[in-house]
Amino acid sequence: QVQLVESGGGLVQAGASLRLSCAASGRTVTSDTMGWFRQAPGKEREFVARIRWNGEANVADSVKGRFIISRDNAKNTMYLQMNSLKLEDTAVYYCAVHTGYNYGYWGQGTQVTVSS
Repeated sequence: QVQLVESGGGLVQAGASLRLSCAASGRTVTSDTMGWFRQAPGKEREFVARIRWNGEANVADSVKGRFIISRDNAKNTMYLQMNSLKLEDTAVYYCAVHTGYNYGYWGQGTQVTVSS
């Protein structure tokens, strides 16, 4: 079992930055792909970014050039640096661990609200 806890969300103005953290416990996740997803009110959950065990990363087109995903395997933790935040980035952000078949472990989410 893996427990995931997100932190770092909050209320910021457009153009600001935030860094989200996702701390894993229960077992090491250093060999797993991890990802960030988000869900805005009234919308389906969408992919934001993912990072493989070796650091190879992919981000959604909507956040490319603004968001950076990283991980610190020594801390069993993943991060999402979010820069130049826009109103449309407002959502609950979730981290997840890919278990080989799908993203089988999810955190409880952290709210990010971007105001004008």
